[in-house]
Amino acid sequence: MTSPTLAERHCRRDARLLEADEITTLAGALHEDWAVDTEARQLRRSFRFRDYYQTIAFVNALAWVAHREDHHPDLEVGYNRCTVRYSTHSVGGLSENDFICAVRIDLLATGL
Repeated sequence: MTSPTLAERHCRRDARLLEADEITTLAGALHEDWAVDTEARQLRRSFRFRDYYQTIAFVNALAWVAHREDHHPDLEVGYNRCTVRYSTHSVGGLSENDFICAVRIDLLATGL
C-alpha cells in the first residue's frame, strides 16, 4: 500500500518541526513559486490577479481551506495580489501541515 500524497493528507494537531531534508523533499511537491525562507522559518508564495474581485475570491477560497484544515496562514492582500505565508507557530517553524495547505492552495490556483 502506498502512502497518501500530500494533497490527500490532512493537517494534524500533533505536528512536529521538520528537518531540513524533509523540507526539501516536501517542497518538491509544490509549485515552483513557493519559497522556503529558512531564516523566517516559513513557506511563502505570492499570487497575482486581474483585479480586486479575483483577489478576494481567492482569499475567500483560501479561508475555506484554512478553516477546514484548522491551519491558518498569514496573508498580505492588495488590489491584485496576495502573499501567503505558512509556518506552524506551535512548533517554531515548518511542519507537514504547512505543506499540506500549500499544495491545496496550488490546486485552488490552478482553477483561476
